[in-house]
Amino acid sequence: MDRNSSGQDLADGDLASATGDAVACEFGNGLALLNLKSNIYYSLNGVGAFIWDLIQEPRPIADIRSAVLARYNVDPERCEADVDALLRGLVENGLARLHHEVLV
Repeated sequence: MDRNSSGQDLADGDLASATGDAVACEFGNGLALLNLKSNIYYSLNGVGAFIWDLIQEPRPIADIRSAVLARYNVDPERCEADVDALLRGLVENGLARLHHEVLV
């Protein structure tokens, strides 16, 4: 299982969601994101923009990976690695958060 820099595991059932600390606008084939707390701009390519749209509501990481696989012609292992890396980057830069589901 992967771990991000904050020590949280990226598990299939965990939820990822965008924080309210960014504004996005279309930029070329992707998005430009402005972190409102740090005033730093980030850019996402088309796949990153697709993932950003998905996480506007909390969504299981497994569902994000599945949606990317369904939309793009990519190897499943590469998809998992790339999605996880993007989510970790968004979390580390304050643009997204991970929520661990609690089994009841």
